Amino acid sequence: MPALKLAPSILNADFTELGIAIEQVEKGGADVLHLDVMDGHFVPNLTFGPPIVECIRKKTNLPLDCHLMVSNPEFLIPLFVEAGANSLTVHVESTKHIDRTIQQIKELGCKAGITLNPGTPIDQIKHVLDVVDLVLVMTINPGFGGQKLLPYCVDKITEIRALQPDLDIQIDGGVKAHNLEELYLAGANNFVVGSAIFNQPNPQVACENFKKQMKTLQS
Repeated sequence: MPALKLAPSILNADFTELGIAIEQVEKGGADVLHLDVMDGHFVPNLTFGPPIVECIRKKTNLPLDCHLMVSNPEFLIPLFVEAGANSLTVHVESTKHIDRTIQQIKELGCKAGITLNPGTPIDQIKHVLDVVDLVLVMTINPGFGGQKLLPYCVDKITEIRALQPDLDIQIDGGVKAHNLEELYLAGANNFVVGSAIFNQPNPQVACENFKKQMKTLQS
């Protein structure tokens, strides 16, 4: 299994003090920043676009992992690459030409990820597992933070890990301290954490606690 990574999701951060929030999770040991991009069409919420990513890029040297919850992502991919994204994850449901979209991301110099909604079977992505850098397993219905993890989605992690032992498997949705071990044992190595970090009194300490728990899991 690849190295464990902590990816705080800024969707739950206070955007009036976003620079401070980023600094806190950096000090807390975050490995990557997870940026949830929503268009109000593919999912029922609207967040931010390339200009915000560009501002964040100026604030941190952490890798920026953009999860594109958008329809027809191929039109926006170049803009997010130019803004400073290091990896772009697209939904298999969002485009008719998923292989072409993955190749587009890679040709622009970014790592490419693939994801699927909770109700979508992994058969929809298994033919591109050899060409992606990351698989994101959604354990909530995308669109809003703070939801509870859907237990049946955990089986998807195990299935994908069996198909690709060395693949970066990211988990997003309802990740908390109490279920981290379960998700790790299922095969996840990359943990997106939102409210369990940014809704805490001290996000830096929250990050540090997650990192300690991850270190214990690996020992």
